[in-house]
Amino acid sequence: MTDTRCLVVGGGPAGMILGLLLARAGVRVTVLEKHADFLRDFRGDTVHASTLAVLDELGLGARFAVLPQRRVDRARLQLDAGTVQVGDLGRLPGPHRHIALVPQWDFLDLLADAAAEEPTFTLRREAEVIGLLHEHGAVAGVRYRDRTTGTERDLRADLTVACDGRGSTVARAAGMHPRGFGVPMDVWWFGLSRTRTDPEGLVGRFSAGQIAVMIDRGDRWQCGYLIRKGSDRTIRAQGLVAFRDRVRGLLPWLDDRLDEVRSLDEVKLLDVRLDRQRRWYARGLLLIGDAAHAMSPVGGVGINLAVADAVAAARLLAPALRGDGPVPVRALRRVQLRRWWPTALVQAGQRAAHRIVLGRALQASAPPSTTNAGTPDPERPADPATLPGPLRLVARYPVLQGLPARMIALGPLPEHAPTWARREPA
Repeated sequence: MTDTRCLVVGGGPAGMILGLLLARAGVRVTVLEKHADFLRDFRGDTVHASTLAVLDELGLGARFAVLPQRRVDRARLQLDAGTVQVGDLGRLPGPHRHIALVPQWDFLDLLADAAAEEPTFTLRREAEVIGLLHEHGAVAGVRYRDRTTGTERDLRADLTVACDGRGSTVARAAGMHPRGFGVPMDVWWFGLSRTRTDPEGLVGRFSAGQIAVMIDRGDRWQCGYLIRKGSDRTIRAQGLVAFRDRVRGLLPWLDDRLDEVRSLDEVKLLDVRLDRQRRWYARGLLLIGDAAHAMSPVGGVGINLAVADAVAAARLLAPALRGDGPVPVRALRRVQLRRWWPTALVQAGQRAAHRIVLGRALQASAPPSTTNAGTPDPERPADPATLPGPLRLVARYPVLQGLPARMIALGPLPEHAPTWARREPA
């Protein structure tokens, strides 16, 4: 006898969406979440148009709309020569012609509340997976530690789905190791206050040797400062003053609040990875989301690819999970076949951005500290004649701005909720 029909490891966007959909299919599903809550600093906040459409189909669009959020309908880059618009989400089809920037913990709480309304759904918090259970050569569940009591327990399941992110504990325990693709950068994450006169939405700032991405959280900026891969220790050794000088030189309009970072302990390192499992499944086991394919921050597409994986997995696996006995390997294979090519396509685009744009920019010699050629006016438009070829085209022919908008906000294969999971808005 099993304790649950489907066990989902990881309460991130993929895990919570999968748990919700399978519960609406009447499947006994249990989600294990390592932490007591969803509150984390510097988690991805971008919810793209494809995911917003799924929320509408699930009857959750109205609930999502009342969450604190910023909406972005344009993508702009700040260059030394000025600002250029590279994406126009107003050209997207459908009702959601924007990206929503929402604290991820609010998004996950919404999904958890909706799933809790289903009688076959269970969420166990403070449950840290430490190993896999096996029976007759198949994965038969997990062994986990209750972080509240320290007790170790077994949880048996007919199907275990790993949604526990890059460096997945479940994948490692199963002996599955991804193919890695080199990346040129890591990211320093830190927070700063935001004023009414600041730019809105997503801000990308590019200069020789320096790149930053700013995510608008309303009264705060979540700031990502890109550094060369593996250079964290060397740059930290230069100290807090040098860090402030770097940011000031690149983004002089933040000068009046850089002292809010009082210690480099407040600057968190994101070890950027880009990898993909060769095989996403074994008997009794499936990997989706970052557990199957860790994404670069380029485009902010990780959450939305993970959600698409979960929607496809629920639709393809629900018929088998409604029955009895093991889930056929061919059903698990179908999930990978469905989601592999859009993942590979997006990762190919990210690898090209790493090689052609980000890597070259970070290897260039940056002007020292405050002598950087940053403009004090972040809204000054760039002269198209001064821009590189691709940027000159999108600046002169705005219709082209719909292409990157579509690729980022919708992706190459957007998924839709199955009819049996759909609900009318409450």
